[in-house]
Amino acid sequence: HVQLVESGGGSVQPGGSLRLSCAAPKHTVTAWCMGWIRQAPRQAREVVASLDKDGATSYADSVKGRFTITKDNAESTLYLQMNSLKPEDSATYYCAADPRCAGLARGYWGRGTQVTVSS
Repeated sequence: HVQLVESGGGSVQPGGSLRLSCAAPKHTVTAWCMGWIRQAPRQAREVVASLDKDGATSYADSVKGRFTITKDNAESTLYLQMNSLKPEDSATYYCAADPRCAGLARGYWGRGTQVTVSS
């Protein structure tokens, strides 16, 4: 079992920024693909961003240029910097991990952290 613990969610006005963090086992951070998946009520889940073990990143079109995924191997933590937030970014954000990025949505997930973007 891989335990993933998210933090950093909250409420922000449109145009604002938030940074999400995900604490994970060291081996998971260094050797697995990790990413962020969001789920809003009555909407399909979306893989927002992923970061493979070699540092290659991938982003959903809806967040390109606004969100940045990074990790700190020494701190065993994954981050998601979210800028220029829009109301449609409101969702529960889950940290996810899998040995391969293709399996991210079917891998291990954290409990999620809520992000609300509203004026």
